[in-house]
Amino acid sequence: MPEQQPPQPHEPEGAVAGTGMGGGMDLAASEATTLAPAPGGAADGAGPGERPRSLWSDAWRDLRRNPVFLLSALVICFLIVIAIRPSLIAPGNPLSCDLARAQDGSSPGHPFGFDGQGCDVYTRTVHGARASVTVGVCATLGVAVLGSVLGALGGYFGGAWDAVLSRVTDIFFAIPVVLGGLVLLSVVTSNTVWPVVGFIVLLGWPQIYRIARGSVITAKQHDYVQAARALGASDSRILLRHIAPNAVAPVIVVATIALGTYIALEATLSYLGVGLKPPSVSWGIQISAASPYVRNAPHALLWPAGALAVTVLAFIMLGDAVRDALDPKLR
Repeated sequence: MPEQQPPQPHEPEGAVAGTGMGGGMDLAASEATTLAPAPGGAADGAGPGERPRSLWSDAWRDLRRNPVFLLSALVICFLIVIAIRPSLIAPGNPLSCDLARAQDGSSPGHPFGFDGQGCDVYTRTVHGARASVTVGVCATLGVAVLGSVLGALGGYFGGAWDAVLSRVTDIFFAIPVVLGGLVLLSVVTSNTVWPVVGFIVLLGWPQIYRIARGSVITAKQHDYVQAARALGASDSRILLRHIAPNAVAPVIVVATIALGTYIALEATLSYLGVGLKPPSVSWGIQISAASPYVRNAPHALLWPAGALAVTVLAFIMLGDAVRDALDPKLR
């Protein structure tokens, strides 16, 4: 009997025939067509016909709905306004004092009373916001710029450059901040805010350096950076166009929270007598001057201390809200 051939499986019409290059390409095209979204379909997180939202647009949408952010931003905007133009709500002279009214309580036109030197506590508290906010903002900008630049260079290039910078940051981390301020600022005779700003930048940049370095090391391992390097992009273009926009979010969060810390540090140094010095007006100087009279005139200490606490709390709350908005893992 002739040998019977086994039955062949039925192939539906249009099935891929063979496993060669042509068949594999047809199969890949078929799968791509099946998995690709329909034209005009909605992207992840965007409506029909809308462009996909970026991290920053999502963060701004979340921040606008966060009452903590709105409240802290409102307080900070008010502080910035009175720091620029304190005479808008306190037209008096903060250096004008009357010893005959020393330690007096509140009275018409002087809601916060007078301190031990007969100076109006309300006027000095309002005008003291200028020095404190100026130190906090300028120090934060200096720390963020210096730490980010050095951290980006160390994280991107690595090698000996990164090793040297890492050891230098370890040295600066070993310096106690308050003790360093007592030593370094005690020899400064200037009454401006710039010695304090310079000191904070000198000891504050290592924290931002480590944050920026870690973010750059993570970002440079992504495929889009490797593709840009393969296409011949220069190191500066890769850093500025591809890595920096994706590594700056942690730096912004840490810098925002640190701003309130720097304001408190300025008040601490001024209280100890090595920060801002009279006749400058700051909350730290007011607290220091009112400390000996805290039993007889507690209002002279409570108002500037309260203003300092509210300012620091506002910046910390703002930083927490920004962190929650920029960190996708917290959503």
